[in-house]
Amino acid sequence: MPIENQPMSQETTMEKHAFQAEVQQLLHLMIHSLYSNREIFLRELVSNASDACDRLRFLSLTDKSLLEDEEALGIEVDVDPKTRTIKVRDNGIGMDHDEVIENIGTIARSGTRRFLEQINQGEQSETALIGQFGVGFYSSFLVAEEVVLLTRKAGQPASEGVKWTSDGSGEYSVESVERPERGTEVILKLQKAHKEFLERFRVRGVIAKYSDHISLPIRMLQEPERDDKGKIIKGQTLEYETVNRGSALWARPKREISEEEHRTFYTSLTYDPEPPAITLHNRVEGKLEYISLFYIPSKAPYDLWDREQRHGIKLYVRRIFISDDARQLMPSYLRFVRGLVDSADLPLNVSREFLQQNREIDRIRAASVKKILAELKKVAAKDAEKYLNLWKEYGKVLKEGLIEDPENKDNLAKLIRFASTRGEDDTQNVSLEDYVGAMKEKQKAIYYVTAENHAAARSSPHLEIFRKHDIEVLLLSDPVDEWVVNHLTTFEDRPLQSIARGELDLDELGDAKDKDESEKANETLSPLVDRFKAVLEDRVKDVRLTDRLVDSPACLVADQYDLGGNMERILKAMGQDAPVAKPILELNPKHEILDRIDLESDTLEDWIWVLLDQAVLAEGASLRDPAAYVARVNRLLAG
Repeated sequence: MPIENQPMSQETTMEKHAFQAEVQQLLHLMIHSLYSNREIFLRELVSNASDACDRLRFLSLTDKSLLEDEEALGIEVDVDPKTRTIKVRDNGIGMDHDEVIENIGTIARSGTRRFLEQINQGEQSETALIGQFGVGFYSSFLVAEEVVLLTRKAGQPASEGVKWTSDGSGEYSVESVERPERGTEVILKLQKAHKEFLERFRVRGVIAKYSDHISLPIRMLQEPERDDKGKIIKGQTLEYETVNRGSALWARPKREISEEEHRTFYTSLTYDPEPPAITLHNRVEGKLEYISLFYIPSKAPYDLWDREQRHGIKLYVRRIFISDDARQLMPSYLRFVRGLVDSADLPLNVSREFLQQNREIDRIRAASVKKILAELKKVAAKDAEKYLNLWKEYGKVLKEGLIEDPENKDNLAKLIRFASTRGEDDTQNVSLEDYVGAMKEKQKAIYYVTAENHAAARSSPHLEIFRKHDIEVLLLSDPVDEWVVNHLTTFEDRPLQSIARGELDLDELGDAKDKDESEKANETLSPLVDRFKAVLEDRVKDVRLTDRLVDSPACLVADQYDLGGNMERILKAMGQDAPVAKPILELNPKHEILDRIDLESDTLEDWIWVLLDQAVLAEGASLRDPAAYVARVNRLLAG
């Protein structure tokens, strides 16, 4: 392991070693890349101490003498402002001289990893809590100017103690010492810039944040009593007290956890005083072992629409806190889900790059998403009112999933809800399954209309023929709906069709008499349509007669592959350039205004422009020249 040994005089057993090149690189990487959050050092040291105790617990199953008449395992943390030190000690397995040199800070030859390789394959399940000792040990140098490690391996005599010392500059020393206690003690001489970690309440807070659920007791000295002036009362005898709860709620069997316990844990996790609407607790065993505990809040978090401000899923590895916002564990459209994932397989030195490129993380994410969507589907089927309340809170976000997550598009399609012409208000309570179940016998498509708001959608002239024949139309007014219908083009083999785009095939609605009347109107009004085209050639792509209107004289539609007017307005509002596409003007051949327009009249062009502007207003858009519109209307009224 060492590349340089410097034997000392015979009066001492101290040895000087230079760090191997790869360890120096690891040290530099730890300090400057992986651990930008400096309090992480305490998590690493406590995690290592916990692993050492777990190793001893396992080995003592076959060799009780290793416990040395001290069966209670635990971790103690001390701070001393006078000497500017913080100590973390355990009574676990400890190390001998050779193991200290070989294992400390070395990932490739971790002592724990070698230990796991020597265990019979059939016994691995009993050692699921054993981690990779030493992986994060050098994070100590984030806050320390010097690190001292004292250790003795269980079962060895007191004279076999080992002292390891380094300031992280390139060398470390190892010497033999007398050590009655088994286990390991790490002593950090803190840099002056990090004296905050000499405050007991600060250290307790870090332990509560990262290591609260370690099963072993983590003990610290009691806070001393103070007088009225805040000074410590002299003569007190302080005792150690456990500062972690020591029991991971999610690791317990689901049936043993009460609703009240879930509520308490959820509140501590999210600071939300309201109970969660849905709780999902799942344990996965096999090739991939992990526990997931997810909550769906009853009310949307205040930052739901801030896609960058996500504090959803916490990541634990063997009950050790790793990340406060593991974005790779949950897609953006489920950013309202709160909870955690605790993996038994991931390493403790998890970096952001590791999460982005890890197949196990991908499998956990995929399974978690399917579990959540399946639960939402179950709620929708069993408790429509509860699901409707959830939809009001999160519906717009769930719709994003149809765009972002093609793998789960079919499941999401069954969860989305819309308002429709069957309802009396803007409540989105119609599923696509409901719509298909109520379709007319000859109806071929699922019809919808998009608009800037619900009122504009409900008053759209495109709905007139559908109201006449009692055909339900979905009313889409959320901005995301424009993207939804571009990605969800069919449902149960039925196409989703906009009633404001392309030519409308209304054979399923009309009869032979209607077709005859339409053909006659096309012949009679052909000259008028030609005049419309000539006057409006710079504003519209085409002018044609239509059967889709009943009460309105005209409407605008988008060509089959052009952006609709509502989509153009949304893009412009977002500051994006929308492709310029002229609309198509459709005229109602049965409307009396078209009957009364005189091709030879001086007001013909006024009528043409007024009908175009009215069609623009009817779809909720703004006029290019409102003053010109008012002037034309006034001239027609005066005439």
